[in-house]
Amino acid sequence: MQSSLPLTIDRTAGLPLHLQLAEQFRAAVLDGRLQAGHRLPSTRDLARELTVSRSVTQAAYDQLHAEGWIEGRTGAGTYVTDVVPLQPAVRRHVEPRPDAGTELLTLRPGIPYIAPAPDPGWRRAWREVSTQSPPRGYDDAAGLPALRAALADHVGRVRGIACGPENVLVTNGTVHGLRLLLTVTRAPGDRIAIEDPGYLNAVVAARDHRLDIVDVGVDQDGLLVGELTDDLAAVYVTPSHQYPLGGRLPVARRNELVRWARRTGSLLIEDDYDSEFRYDVAPLPALAQLDLERVVHLGTLSKTLSPALRLGWLVASEAMVERLAAFRADSGDWPGWPMQAALLAMLRDGYLDQAVRRGRRLYADRRTHTCAVLSPYGRVVGQDAGLHITLLLPDGVDDLRIAREARAAGVVVAPLSEYRRTVPGPPGLVIGYATPSTSDLHKALTILTEVLSRR
Repeated sequence: MQSSLPLTIDRTAGLPLHLQLAEQFRAAVLDGRLQAGHRLPSTRDLARELTVSRSVTQAAYDQLHAEGWIEGRTGAGTYVTDVVPLQPAVRRHVEPRPDAGTELLTLRPGIPYIAPAPDPGWRRAWREVSTQSPPRGYDDAAGLPALRAALADHVGRVRGIACGPENVLVTNGTVHGLRLLLTVTRAPGDRIAIEDPGYLNAVVAARDHRLDIVDVGVDQDGLLVGELTDDLAAVYVTPSHQYPLGGRLPVARRNELVRWARRTGSLLIEDDYDSEFRYDVAPLPALAQLDLERVVHLGTLSKTLSPALRLGWLVASEAMVERLAAFRADSGDWPGWPMQAALLAMLRDGYLDQAVRRGRRLYADRRTHTCAVLSPYGRVVGQDAGLHITLLLPDGVDDLRIAREARAAGVVVAPLSEYRRTVPGPPGLVIGYATPSTSDLHKALTILTEVLSRR
């Protein structure tokens, strides 16, 4: 049935009648068939024309009036408002990213191997969560109390940090913890030292908080503590496995760094990167073990389980944790209950420890193979720990060009120059060996060596 307005009723359609009318009315305004100021029939007259109940036309008018398409003028009826049609956005054609395809093999660092099927420990954890009811209200801004207690036990056992649940705050991962820390403790213009080459996400976080970044060099043992100046408010450091060159900060240099922080009042931000996976000796105790008043320790599940979980922890003094939790209580920015409850189940069940042990065995073999294949093409560093090695190339080699050619041949690899800012150093490739399957790793290394042989 059609009316004097460009409106049609289709009783066989699945859409309610009043929504059909409203939808057609909007289209008529947008394409110019109905102009601003056009007087509309009354709901009674329109209902009669369309042979529908008046409640249908009244509901359609109510909807259009609420959205601002029509207006009622006292004693004069209902009119179309002056709605300026919005021009459709011009959609820019974006070529699909090549690395989204299955044809590319990735040797990017920092991502663990994820088996195609979940293992029993993962399934057990989520079954346990599924039997629980969620909290009645908002949970604790610092994290589930039971999880904080379990994490305190975990970092005490595996990282040597003497702490309790009052020292632990659950985060969405390392970068989330870092950004929270910078938001609460730092002011624009504060000077922060970051390793160079180093973790680019830490640099971006510092820039976003308008901090003055001081690039500090590293050697085979990690951060050069002697280059720190007394005007620094904070130092971001990866002492367990310097990212990306792989140095391990020795005890003497750790002590020197903590003494410097005590003297200057600076905050040490310890990114415990790759501490779980060492292939030569047991991991060194965390920097936070030396002084929890001066050090904030950041841990994550990204390397042990998956970066997609977006879950980690921050260990600090009780006063610092209270300060951070108070801020989060206002911002509402903390991990959701289901993932926290699942991690608690994984810790209690021993699943996290099992995943680390399994990973050490798998990655140790892959590391050995990767080093053997690539050592003829440069100097391999950082092979004693973690999920990647760095291949230092001869001076004059363009590592960006090597990375482009490898990508064109089907392999994604990170050039070392991506991690450098102001401190000079040799070119190289940062090569992750954890992500692909064992067979894909062999394929990727074969392709990469073919590219390197042409340099």
